[in-house]
This record gives sequence, structure tokens and C-alpha cells, in this order.
Amino acid sequence: MGKPDTRRLDKAIRETERKLEAVRNQEMWPLNGRERRAVLGAVTSGAYNLHRGNGTARADRRLDTIWQSAETRLVAEVTALQVERQRIVNEAAAEKAEKKSNGWW
Repeated sequence: MGKPDTRRLDKAIRETERKLEAVRNQEMWPLNGRERRAVLGAVTSGAYNLHRGNGTARADRRLDTIWQSAETRLVAEVTALQVERQRIVNEAAAEKAEKKSNGWW
């Protein structure tokens, strides 16, 4: 019995970590549609308030909240993928131990 096949999960973990780093840099590409619309709405309302001579504090807080929620979502995804990978590795180790214990030697 060889190593468990975790290539698919490893690739998904790497991709999600890449997305997480992009969100921390406030890049738009890893956001889902709802988050993109919220960011664009906050930017638009901030620009409108700035044009009218009002402050942009509310829009700034809203943007911060959106970025934090996107980061939280991606951290949860990475954690779930890592837990799944560990489960597969543990199952393979248990199978290997069971196979060895049932053997003659």
C-alpha cells in the first residue's frame, strides 16, 4: 500500500491559499459575485458621498467588513480542506496498520 492520493486536495488547498493571499491584498478576482457587488456598491456610495462633500467613513467601514468576511470564508475553506486531507491520510494509515496486524509476520 502506497501513499494516499491527496493531490487533488493539495491542489485545492494551494489554490485557496492563493485566493486568501489575494483577498488580504484586496484584489477582486477571488471574490464571489455577492462580495463583488457589495464592494462595488460600497465604492460607489463612497464616491457619491465624497462628491457631495460628505465623509466616506461608512463606506470605508463597509469595505473593511466585506474584506474581512471574504477572508473569513477563505480561511474556513482552507481549514475544511486541510481537515479532509488529514482524514484521508489517517484512514490510509489505519488501513495500513490493519493490514500489517492481520499479516503472518
